Amino acid sequence: MIAGVGMNSGAGRVLIMRHGEAAPGFPDPVRALTPRGEQEAGVMARWLAARIEQGELPLPALYASPYVRAQQTAQRLSDALDCPLQTLEFITPEDALSEVSDWLLAQPDGASVMLISHMPLVGSLAGLLVEGAPSQGIGFPTAAIAELEADVWAAGCAQLTRFTQPSQLL
Repeated sequence: MIAGVGMNSGAGRVLIMRHGEAAPGFPDPVRALTPRGEQEAGVMARWLAARIEQGELPLPALYASPYVRAQQTAQRLSDALDCPLQTLEFITPEDALSEVSDWLLAQPDGASVMLISHMPLVGSLAGLLVEGAPSQGIGFPTAAIAELEADVWAAGCAQLTRFTQPSQLL
């Protein structure tokens, strides 16, 4: 079992991250990070790496949307954390929360995972897990990370333990 600071025995941790700032364009799946988006991703990657190195946070398994901007953001994290990156096809901007929720429920007890995705999915997922309703979702600036803990990843069962955005670290 993975344990970390402030976690209950058996509790799992999910970090939900929005990709860094992306350039406008079409089609949506191929939009890439801007230089600012690259900087945001790098700042957050270094911050997470330092927290993991200090033992404040367990090393999460990284999962990203297949969209270019999410893959670019996640690659920065993968490089900084020295851990593999996996792609989840069902965490794109308009995907159904039910599929993500079902996937989270299937994760092992005490698992630590990080999802790198998009609005509105990241806000709705955080709202569903913490408040029990996706309409209660929180706004995510680009490259922001919400840290949640729960014994079970069901609607309304998670606790938001930290919310950090790049502007707080610059």
